Amino acid sequence: MSVQRASLLCADLKASDIVVLDISRISTATDYFVIASGTSDTHVRAVAEHVLQEMKKEGIAPHHVEGLERGRWVLLDYFDFVVHVFHPALRDFYQLERLWSDAEVIPLEREGARP
Repeated sequence: MSVQRASLLCADLKASDIVVLDISRISTATDYFVIASGTSDTHVRAVAEHVLQEMKKEGIAPHHVEGLERGRWVLLDYFDFVVHVFHPALRDFYQLERLWSDAEVIPLEREGARP
């Protein structure tokens, strides 16, 4: 599943507090949100660029990208899922998990993890 792959790519570069929300039952905009935090603007950009590059290698390109230049809140729209990489201050301010609190939280499937 591409959304799981995107969340693992965030983890590759040590993004923190990675959450996957299934919003398919409460929104028609997309099916999933991946929400992650970087430690700085540079880290946010690096995480987002890593996701973009690795997904592209797998033949998956975003429909839309916002915020990559500034690195405060990067949004990568892949139609079926949207990756949000936040600077911690902005994540605290916008509180997407709280805004979408009716969404189901999907556990991350760590590569090579045992059940």
